[in-house]
Amino acid sequence: MPYALQTGDIAGAVVVVVKDGQVLTQRGFGYADVKEKKPVDPAGTLFRPGSISKLFTWTAVMQQVQAGKLDLDRDVNDYLDYKIPPAFGKPITLRHIMTHTPGFEETAKYLLLNDPKLAKPLGEAMKRWVPTRIYAPGQIPAYSNYGASMAGYIVERVSGEPFAQYIQNHIFTPLGMQHSTFVQPLPANLAAGMSKGYEQASKDPQPFEIIDMSPAGALSATGADMAQFMIAHLAHGGPLLDKATAEQMYANANTPYPGLPAMGLGFYHEDRNGHRIVGHGGDTDVFHSDLHLFIDDGVGLYMSFNSAGREAAAHVLREHVFVDFADRYFPQPKPELPTAPTAKEHAQVMAGHYVSSRGSETNFMRLFSLLGEAQIVANDDDTITVSALLDAARVPKRWREIGPWLWQDAEGKERLAAVVKEGKVVMFSIGAYAPIIEFVPAPGSLNAGWITPVMAVALGVLALTALSWPVVALVRRRYRYNPGITGRALILHRATRAAAWLVLVFVLGWGIMLSVINHGVDALDGRLDIWMRLMQLVLLATIAGTVAAAWNAYDIATRGGRRPWATAWAVLVALSLVFFVWAAINVKLLTATLNF
Repeated sequence: MPYALQTGDIAGAVVVVVKDGQVLTQRGFGYADVKEKKPVDPAGTLFRPGSISKLFTWTAVMQQVQAGKLDLDRDVNDYLDYKIPPAFGKPITLRHIMTHTPGFEETAKYLLLNDPKLAKPLGEAMKRWVPTRIYAPGQIPAYSNYGASMAGYIVERVSGEPFAQYIQNHIFTPLGMQHSTFVQPLPANLAAGMSKGYEQASKDPQPFEIIDMSPAGALSATGADMAQFMIAHLAHGGPLLDKATAEQMYANANTPYPGLPAMGLGFYHEDRNGHRIVGHGGDTDVFHSDLHLFIDDGVGLYMSFNSAGREAAAHVLREHVFVDFADRYFPQPKPELPTAPTAKEHAQVMAGHYVSSRGSETNFMRLFSLLGEAQIVANDDDTITVSALLDAARVPKRWREIGPWLWQDAEGKERLAAVVKEGKVVMFSIGAYAPIIEFVPAPGSLNAGWITPVMAVALGVLALTALSWPVVALVRRRYRYNPGITGRALILHRATRAAAWLVLVFVLGWGIMLSVINHGVDALDGRLDIWMRLMQLVLLATIAGTVAAAWNAYDIATRGGRRPWATAWAVLVALSLVFFVWAAINVKLLTATLNF
């Protein structure tokens, strides 16, 4: 761990191992404050476990189920003071929410804030807007922070206690978790113990992150406190739940693929080496964590890092710590499974482009689906590679089919499976993602296989058109050449060139905004709204210019005496503008609202 932190440029970490109701080890590594050289103290330093917070929310839900105040299969509208609009002819239930199958599109605005003044009480945060439902309930797992936060709000409403206070009274206090809270910013008695968070240890620390939808990820806790939470669940709920209710949380509640781990109620399965393992991961911009419970072995492993590190080193590190921990303490011989006879045929069926089920359809984040989609390639040796699934060296893994629609990586440590109906892939995933996030075939309107090269050509044509306009004008002025274009033809000519420049401005503007967003999700706190609106005005002007370009192409084509290349170029420019405008509208860069 010390070597990994240094080479990965990670400031600090905490690792806790429990077994049979006891803490075996709780270790701090590196620094909670790099500048002050303050070491990580597992009993006194608070980390932000991110979405591991959801396990506390799910536990609270099950406490209310156990008390008879909540029904997992009842329409959630019965518990809310606002309305989830109808869709697909089916209501959403808490069971759907706890298995991440309510069908909501992804949300990101106000998810993570640096300014406490922007934070809203939980109820107000939930009512800002309701995400569009893009899948029928129970159909496709799509991880949802909004759904988890709705569950926390339901707990707040049926219990009559503010969510953070409920967790304090019914989970933290019974477990003796004295250095844990959902309150943001931190109470004075805990603030001094909070670890700073870093992109990389060599950079300046980031401000305290505020999770507006707090049940999804607002927890701050020490490693020692997290040990108590693990011990309680490893004791079949301990003082938090009765055994039957706790076992209901760990049991398989949704199994998207027969050959991969299932989803429990809130906990997702990570079964390895023949052992039943449930857990959860969590990420803020700067903190990255994992919690794993070997539920039948009485063993729990928790780790949290206060930096992403160089090239997201913390993500790779936490994955390998878990896998190697399981292989060392719970080893199982890995049989050499023969390659399935269907390997070549199925590799060809799988080849194509895929987007994450955790995506958006009604806002600009649809662009992220296009930019981040995965491509499966069928290799000559009948294996497949998935561009988004990389090994520690950042090289795509090779997957060999070992059973019908079931693949294994070269090391035998991970499996990939697909659901195929009538010869077409419905979805695929790997064991680490299967219960909560799937890859689904990219529709034609979102398929980077053809959109990316066509866009490259279109932008090339428009860049040449834009840049050549001032160059040609200067050359003509230098040599006093008058092309003789006047009247309507001159207006259309200039409008076409102006539209090409607007495209460059639009691409540059969005490129800058995407760079800001990539630097930190906190940028989606409303500060970019005015720039998004400005870019929408640019796009509207571009649409007008596109009409002019089409008119210009028609005018040139029907006007006598023009050279064929001039006509061809005018048509190509008009088509490039039409394609660009279509693509921008298609990925929802022009919308009535800025809810995302």
